[in-house]
Amino acid sequence: MKRKITLKHIARELDVSISTVSKALKNSPEISKDTREKVQAFARLYNYKPNNIAISLKNKRTRNIGVIIPDIVHHFFTTVFRGIEHYANDRGYNVIVCVSDESFDKEVVNMELLANGSIDGFIMALSAETQQKQDFNHLKELGEQGIPLVLFDRVTSEVACDKVIIDDQAAAQMATQRLIDSGKKRIALFTTESFLNVSAKREAGYRRALEKSGLGVDDNLIIRLPHQFEEETLSAAFFESQEFDAVLCVNEIFAIRAMRIAQELQRDIPGEISFIGFTDGLLSKYANPGLTAIAQHGEEMGRVAAELLIDRVEEEDDLEQELPPYRTCIIPVSLIERESTQLAPSKN
Repeated sequence: MKRKITLKHIARELDVSISTVSKALKNSPEISKDTREKVQAFARLYNYKPNNIAISLKNKRTRNIGVIIPDIVHHFFTTVFRGIEHYANDRGYNVIVCVSDESFDKEVVNMELLANGSIDGFIMALSAETQQKQDFNHLKELGEQGIPLVLFDRVTSEVACDKVIIDDQAAAQMATQRLIDSGKKRIALFTTESFLNVSAKREAGYRRALEKSGLGVDDNLIIRLPHQFEEETLSAAFFESQEFDAVLCVNEIFAIRAMRIAQELQRDIPGEISFIGFTDGLLSKYANPGLTAIAQHGEEMGRVAAELLIDRVEEEDDLEQELPPYRTCIIPVSLIERESTQLAPSKN
């Protein structure tokens, strides 16, 4: 994939100044007709499209990275940001962070705010509303403007860019199998609306483990909760209406809240009900009992995302070099065992 050509490249190839190229492309009478025609012909040949951001910066790097995260409630996103910031600082870059609050409109506004010459590229996880709307035009426009983008965790195949994820389906399958191996037969799933791609993949892994084990999937044991502002009435009613001996939760907050409801109902954890959640943040570590969790290694995800972005930003200055194809990096997960699950029964 050839990199997007800029004013700087045209100027260098034709041995003129960037200012001359800019004026020639605007058909300025300050530039001779011969030079205007030469510049315009070269631009057409290489399918040059004006990059207003690059023009305003006069092709100088800001050494700033824009990061947009969906929220600051989930510990996972703060750990990813920490990994981005540590790596970027080591490479001499600063990081500017914005929060979309799971809003499509705010995600777009944040992007427009930063894409005014303030940053060299973006790292972001999609908001819930963006995934629900399936509207990715604002992201596609970045590519058209030659602004590098790395998506992490919540990604889409609709946008061509570098991505950093975990294998959500395999992780959920592993966690569900862990519960099955410990003797659990009726395993519930606390998940979000299925338009959130990570939740959909985790549900697929849960289903696959149950089907492979021969237990089968009981859809009555799957509860879909709002990704924000759930008042616990749905969760509490679920505990009252269904019988289950284990719970897999797609995030840490769902898991801690569900454990508290179980304790209020005087259900023994892990004897009567075992729990596994995703993220392995501070809530998991300091809950009572401690929550067994899938560690997503957010800092490593952030480090890899920052490396992909900065490498691509710095490779863009070499016109002769073909940019590497976009990559999808998969971060390995770990299962951190705590008191919310039992060890598998002895086979002796």
